[in-house]
Amino acid sequence: GGDGTDGSDGDDGTGGSDGESGPDVAGETLTLTTTTSTYDTGLLDEIHTDFEEMYGVSVDAVAQGTGAALESARNGDADVVMVHARGLEDEFLRNGYGINRRDLMFNDFVIVGPEDDPAGVQGMESATEALAAIAEAEAQFVSRGDNSGTHTKELNLWEAAGTDPGGDWYQETGTGMGEALNVANQQGAYTLADRGTFISQRSEIDLVILVQGPIEDGPEILANPYGIMAVNPGVHDNANYDLAMAYIGWVTSPGVQDAISSYQVNGEQLFFPEAVSEDPDFQQYVPEGWSSESADE
Repeated sequence: GGDGTDGSDGDDGTGGSDGESGPDVAGETLTLTTTTSTYDTGLLDEIHTDFEEMYGVSVDAVAQGTGAALESARNGDADVVMVHARGLEDEFLRNGYGINRRDLMFNDFVIVGPEDDPAGVQGMESATEALAAIAEAEAQFVSRGDNSGTHTKELNLWEAAGTDPGGDWYQETGTGMGEALNVANQQGAYTLADRGTFISQRSEIDLVILVQGPIEDGPEILANPYGIMAVNPGVHDNANYDLAMAYIGWVTSPGVQDAISSYQVNGEQLFFPEAVSEDPDFQQYVPEGWSSESADE
């Protein structure tokens, strides 16, 4: 920082006549911890230049997977988090680490695997039945095993399928989505992928989508919504709250939501904006199911 940030009470030109944001944040760096999917697909590189030029700042996007992204923020090593596992986000909010959450965008999860489909799951309308069939056949399955949003969803699906995966057929890689897809490809294995990362790598791998998510009329359980939250400066006073809120306002604005919508890889849309709505869902701001009546339970 250093550009008058110590005394940034807003009276030093933040309403500047030049139409810029003023000197308060110029030269600073915003640390965004996020999922591997927003980064691997190229989305962030595509949109961040606009924000960096508008505010005269740089964005350090650290792609870790949802669990690690939230852990970094809990430790005070992030200003803002962009993740996709509502249960983990809710815990983060309830514990006071995150504030001002917004729904951002969504895509979906797909079950991908080798074309010969040894477990015979192609076209199944139930994701849980598909996983049960893979377990029954003991067909190779690659799990990210990294507490990411995708891994969290995968574990929820096994639980819903009434299956506790394990054994030689089930391999945990502890890696991001891109690498997990490469491993599954090498081994002719099944895996759960977010559609965005799969599309962005499809030309390099032989795996195919066998069970679709809701974007292509598959089961709703495979929906993959993303949220954005600021790190609470009341907990971590080193968090760059001014810049985090500028970023949240920018990324949920109509223009940037349009840019997210138009972002394509190999001619396909990867993310579907969700922040701008005539009829906003107020549950986006608080942990799911929270209401002021239940606050003292």
